[in-house]
Amino acid sequence: MNDQLPLVEMRGITIEFPGVKALDGVGLRLFPGEVHALMGENGAGKSTLIKALTGVYRIDAGSIVVAGQERTFAGAGDAQEAGISTVYQEVNLAPNLSIGENVMLGHEVRGAFGINWGATHRAATEALTRLGLGALDTRKPLSTLSIALQQLVAISRAMAIEATVLILDEPTSSLDAAEVEGLFAVIRTLRDEGVAILFVSHFLDQVYAISDRLTVLRNGQFVGEYLTRDLDRHALISKMIGKDLDALKSLGGNRRLAPRDADEEPLLSASGIARRGAVEATDLDIRPGEIVGFAGLLGSGRTELARLLYGADRADEGAIELHGADAELTSPAAALARRIAFSTENRRDEGIVGDLTIRENIILAVQAERGWARPMSRKEQDAIVEKYITQLNVRPADPERMIKNLSGGNQQKVLLGRWLATQPELLILDEPTRGIDVGAKAEIQEAVAELAEEGVAVVFISSELEEVVRLSERIVVLKDHRKIGELQNGPDVTAQAIVDVIAAHGVEAAAETLDDADGVVPDSITLTTDKEAAR
Repeated sequence: MNDQLPLVEMRGITIEFPGVKALDGVGLRLFPGEVHALMGENGAGKSTLIKALTGVYRIDAGSIVVAGQERTFAGAGDAQEAGISTVYQEVNLAPNLSIGENVMLGHEVRGAFGINWGATHRAATEALTRLGLGALDTRKPLSTLSIALQQLVAISRAMAIEATVLILDEPTSSLDAAEVEGLFAVIRTLRDEGVAILFVSHFLDQVYAISDRLTVLRNGQFVGEYLTRDLDRHALISKMIGKDLDALKSLGGNRRLAPRDADEEPLLSASGIARRGAVEATDLDIRPGEIVGFAGLLGSGRTELARLLYGADRADEGAIELHGADAELTSPAAALARRIAFSTENRRDEGIVGDLTIRENIILAVQAERGWARPMSRKEQDAIVEKYITQLNVRPADPERMIKNLSGGNQQKVLLGRWLATQPELLILDEPTRGIDVGAKAEIQEAVAELAEEGVAVVFISSELEEVVRLSERIVVLKDHRKIGELQNGPDVTAQAIVDVIAAHGVEAAAETLDDADGVVPDSITLTTDKEAAR
């Protein structure tokens, strides 16, 4: 363990809200020159602990010691004065201001006649240079920067107050692999300067790549503090969810791996559906009880194809049949009437209604389908809501709780409950496990597998290829807005096999790539030629 004294020590932190104890005697130690990962499921208490440390929440019991001095924070300003800065998942910057104004916001250099803008921009350049961003023109609008660079600007602003403690809450959720590595280079620089960094992320690979130490919370309680190198992933996840991973590892073990009978009638059959600029002509069959995964890189056309199947966007050409008959899916309402449900990847803006309760969010789609002139009775609502709160293990199980106050994983469960309440024949799930913890992810994956067992057809879209392989019976591979292949799942189908297909993008090239990698091209992989994909 570290021989140094902790820069921050939280002891016995307890915070209670009406009807729930969010934190119960939790401890946290942050050492200078270390990256410390805070781990736990959604709802474990991570955000509450951060808000206690940053003065957003007052603690009901316990103490916070910073640099050897016990502190009481009445607000975020007190925490900043103590050298504690936070960068949140949603970059909290002002895009209408310049880069320099954002870096120095609230800390502008002042002279006899007000703000000295020249000195302010020079100070901003110095702060950016510290993070390797000295080449940025501080007078340019922030909006000209990528999300990744804006994230680094937010860190520069946090460090402009000479922070000794930096809290990064899900900083990589919107970044690609190269951008993540750039961020990690900055984090390592700050760590080497002696800054104590608290890192919160659901990406275990990133946690193991960047952290020196980690603390695990579960259900608002302290599980333990560990050196990252001493705790393997299996043990970490088990501590987070409070049970062994055998159930998660075996998930999908009962999925059907043999090709279905070609004569089996599809539930949905799409022929040559296309939308200009979004998806090239695509054929697709989906059968009852089948989980069809959509795999591809960001921008490959996964979501665009799903929206065509749902009627959220109208196809320029092609046709869709349901149960062998033509179907005019011209709108989401038309799709819902035909028992097709779609859960969007944009949970916050297009999914939940934050100012409504769990109950109101769950019954929303059923009520819309029924018509607002025929309101559901409270008895009907309660029966539906109780069923899906229980089935999906929504926590807390209080139907009158505002959904905006739930963790991301539990919000996602409520959304899933909303669409299950419509009794769909086809359920389209776009990134249903993005940004949620491993425990909630396992529960949602299990629910999807059970739906397929009950005969519901599922389209499952995920950026995590291992997740697609684990759940899917068949995998549709997309690249550059076109379908380039299908994989019948089997022992030789892996995430790497999908990557190889995407990289090769063509029958001969894919065969060579897979042959080089594995010595054989799996029989389960069927690729379309460029000519077929573009027809």
